[in-house]
Amino acid sequence: MTSKKTGYLLGAVAGAGVMAAAVAGAGMRLPQAHADQGHLIKASTAPIFAPPPGAPMSFADIFDRVSPAVVSINVTSRVDASALRRIPGFENFPFDVVPRGGQGGQGGGDDDDSGSGAAAPPQGGRTDKGQPKLPTQQSAGSGFFISPDGYIVTINHVGENAESIKVVMKDETELEATVVGRDEGTDLAVIKVKGSRSNFPFVNFENAGKPRVGDWVIAVGNPFGLGGTATAGIISAYGRDIGETFVDYIQIDAPINRGNSGGPTFDIYGRVIGVNTAIFSPSGGSVGIGFDIPADVAAKVSHELIANGKVVRGYIGATVQNVTPDIAASLGDPNAKGALVAEAVPAGPSAQAGLQPGDLVTAVNGEKIDSNSDLTRRVGLAQPGDTITLDVRRDGKDKRITLRSGVRPSE
Repeated sequence: MTSKKTGYLLGAVAGAGVMAAAVAGAGMRLPQAHADQGHLIKASTAPIFAPPPGAPMSFADIFDRVSPAVVSINVTSRVDASALRRIPGFENFPFDVVPRGGQGGQGGGDDDDSGSGAAAPPQGGRTDKGQPKLPTQQSAGSGFFISPDGYIVTINHVGENAESIKVVMKDETELEATVVGRDEGTDLAVIKVKGSRSNFPFVNFENAGKPRVGDWVIAVGNPFGLGGTATAGIISAYGRDIGETFVDYIQIDAPINRGNSGGPTFDIYGRVIGVNTAIFSPSGGSVGIGFDIPADVAAKVSHELIANGKVVRGYIGATVQNVTPDIAASLGDPNAKGALVAEAVPAGPSAQAGLQPGDLVTAVNGEKIDSNSDLTRRVGLAQPGDTITLDVRRDGKDKRITLRSGVRPSE
C-alpha cells in the first residue's frame, strides 16, 4: 500500500529530476555521484530529460516579437435600455463580457467582451424623430494588426452599434478607428485606424503548418481591461461545436478571460493560429476551456470584409437537423451520419433540385459530412451561382442531387 510519505518522496524525486534536466539543458556538466557500494561513478553528460523540438524554455522572445501588433479596443456604443436590466455576462454563456467603468448604475451585458459595462444615464433631449436617445455603454475587447496600413481583426460585437472606437497600442498610443465590416456568422470584424500611417507592426495568419493537439500556444489580449497580457497553454482539441454555425472551433487551455475576445493566439513561431472568441465557464472566469476561431476561417473572413465590407455565403434553402440514434435506427442504419432534411424552402435551390424532407445528406461535393453544422459550413463556403453536389440517401437508396447555390440571407 502506498503511504502519504511515499507519495511525497516520489514528488521530491520528480522535482529533482526536473532540476537536473534544467541544468543539463543549460549546457552544464552534471556532477559526479557516489554509488551505494562506495564506487565512484562518472555521471553521464546526456540530459536526463530533453524537451522535444518546439517546446520553449520561455515565451518571452515570442511575446516581445508579436505583442506590439496586439491592441486593446475601447468602444462607446448605444444600447437598448432593456439590455441594461440584464445580469451582465450571464445571458449567453459561454461568451465572455467585459464591464467598463462609467456613470450611472450597473450596466447590462452583451454576449461578448464588447458587450457590457456600466451605462451612462440616458442623454437629455430627443432625436430628430422625437425618440429619446439610447443610453451609452463603455466596453472593451482585443484585436491585432494584420497589415502595416492599419487594418485590425477583432470580434464582431466590438463594432456593433459603435459610436466611437479607440485603439490602444502597447506603447499606450491611442488611435481612432472605424468599422470596415462585420460578420455575424463567425462573430468577426475588421476595423481600420484613421489616417494614412503605413508602418504599424502586424502579424500573419498561419494557414499551412497546423499545430497538433498538445502543441504550445500563447494568447495575448486585454483581459478585464489589463492590456498587453500574455498567457500560455496547449491546444486541447480541434473541431469543437459550441452552437455557432460557420466555425469548427479550436479548444485551448491558455487562460482567456473577459476582454480577451478578438485577441490572437500564436504558435511558438509567432504566427496567428486562432482568434479568441469564447470561454466555457460556470463563473465567468477562465477554467481552462477557451475557444478560438481557426486561422484559415479568420483569414478568409477578414480578407473578404476588407474587400467587400461583408461576407457572402452559399445557400441551398433547406432546414436540416442532426441524426440522432433513434433517427439512425429508423433509417435502418445505426451508424448513419450526415444531415437530415426537415424542410426544403419552397422555390429555394433545394426544392427546385428535388431535395425532399426525410432525405439524409451524407456528402457535399464528394466530401462526407457528419452533422447538420458540417453541411451548413460546407454550403456556406460556396459562392452564389456555384454548383453544389449533394449525396443523398432516400428510402434506403443513394442518389446524387445537383443544384446551384443561392445567397444566404443575412443573420
